Formats: sequence, C-alpha cells, structure tokens
Amino acid sequence: MLIAALLVHADNIQCHDSSATSKKRVIEKISHQLAANTGLISADAVFDALFDRERLGSTGLGKGVAIPHARVPRITHTIAAMLTLNQPVDFDAEDKEDVDIIFALLVPEDDGGDHLEHLASLVTTFREPKICQKIREIDDANKMFDLLLAIDDD
Repeated sequence: MLIAALLVHADNIQCHDSSATSKKRVIEKISHQLAANTGLISADAVFDALFDRERLGSTGLGKGVAIPHARVPRITHTIAAMLTLNQPVDFDAEDKEDVDIIFALLVPEDDGGDHLEHLASLVTTFREPKICQKIREIDDANKMFDLLLAIDDD
C-alpha cells in the first residue's frame, strides 16, 4: 500500500495545526478535510462515523500516532487525510501517550477488507520511530507529501 497514493496530493495534509486541542477537535478538523475530498458526505456525517468508530475503542496506536477510520456509504474508494499537531492531545491510546500524528481513512461501506491491508501497512510505517520523527519535523504539506512518496518508494 502506498501512503502518498491514499492521500493523492499535498492538499490532504495539514502540518503543525494549533487549533485542534482535544480528541474531539482533532476528529472534527480531519472530518472537514475528508468531507472536502468526497463531495458526497457532509463533514458532520464524517465526524459522526469517525466518532462512532472511536467509541468502540481508541484508534490511538501509541507512540503519538492515531489512525481514525470508518466505513461510510456512497463513496467508491478509500479517502485519506493527514494532520500533525503543534501540541499533542489525549487520544485514549493504550500506551497513554498523547497523539500528534493523525492519519484518517474513510472506506466504502461495502469494502471487502482492503482497508484492513491499508491499516496494517499504516501501522507498520508509523511504528518506525525514525519515520515519525521526520514527520514531526516537517511543517509544510508539500514537503510532507514528498517524504511520504519517498517512504512509499522504499
């Protein structure tokens, strides 16, 4: 799976956001990014889907990373957005570390399991401390996209 391919372009990345100061605000912020990519689903509907999934269990992976995700109707392919934060927020991660890297996915309601492969690949990538450190250092969406393209090529 190619991370940059899921994001499609740098417009789907926000670096060093300072307005998302809680888990709810993070999900709200990334819901707007994802909704803008669908043209079919409102940000409120995306928020509800992501927050409902979050109620089942935190999508905080640990080590400062979260991958909120949800199945939604009316989309035909996986949609992704990425957000990094100036100040980490509590995401109820199992390791109790606050989160500052968020990679969100919306998958078609009838997805046969491709999203599980995407999630597994994302988890593997974001468990690499060197990759996360590089991500945390970048403050420009285009540079972040270039980094993700380079990671995809490895």
